[in-house]
Amino acid sequence: MIVTKIGNKSSELLRYREMFTGLVNREVRARYRGSALGFVWSLLNPLLMMAVYSLVFSVYMRINIPNYSLFLFCGLLPWQWFTTAITNATGTVVANGNLIKKVYFPLEILPLVNVTTNLVNFLLSMPVLFGFMLLDHAPFTPNLCFLPLLIAIQFLLTLGISLALCTLNAFFRDVEQLMGPLLMMWFYVTPVIYRASAIPARFKVLFFANPMAPLIASYQSILFDGQRPPLHLLAVSGATGVVLFVVGYAVFYRQKFKFAEVV
Repeated sequence: MIVTKIGNKSSELLRYREMFTGLVNREVRARYRGSALGFVWSLLNPLLMMAVYSLVFSVYMRINIPNYSLFLFCGLLPWQWFTTAITNATGTVVANGNLIKKVYFPLEILPLVNVTTNLVNFLLSMPVLFGFMLLDHAPFTPNLCFLPLLIAIQFLLTLGISLALCTLNAFFRDVEQLMGPLLMMWFYVTPVIYRASAIPARFKVLFFANPMAPLIASYQSILFDGQRPPLHLLAVSGATGVVLFVVGYAVFYRQKFKFAEVV
């Protein structure tokens, strides 16, 4: 039943594609309007984080990973897309309460716009990452062809979580306040600043329970090591992305008709 609803909603979203593309274009432009540095601001956060973590873990604590700054950047860029998208999407229903009450449109557009806008920023950042790879003589291999698959999986996963969180936040406003500390804890249990192989065997179950962990490890395999991501990681990431999207959409669909009453 939920698959049928998703199919029907996809057809409706196609009818509203001009609204969707207009909102994405507005969000991307608004983010840099009036800014002297423009797009550079979207890179400052991961670059500053990369500088701090490189200092701490490659100078002070001396993690034994060659080209550690590049290793960090390979994980920080997709992580920033994920965290910024779900943080923004969590409050999107509440923030657009007046629009929801006055105009009919597929409400799924709201979190979809946030996830897509941050995907655009991620894609615009990729040439900078490739520049770092050239400077550090990282291998450019045919395994880069797996990159679009990882991006598609992350898009599905992020959208599913965003749909669930914006629904919960419409009824329980504390959800938006909890996102900061929750994402901080999530960051440290995800292999962004360390390799997945550093996780002790007895904690591997936590690695696979974390939907972002196999994805980040796969990005690092492709971009940093020049290797094909392990097939079991791709399978776990793909299955998790589909499940989270279906669950997130089911939660959103069941409650979206009440949004106008609670926002």
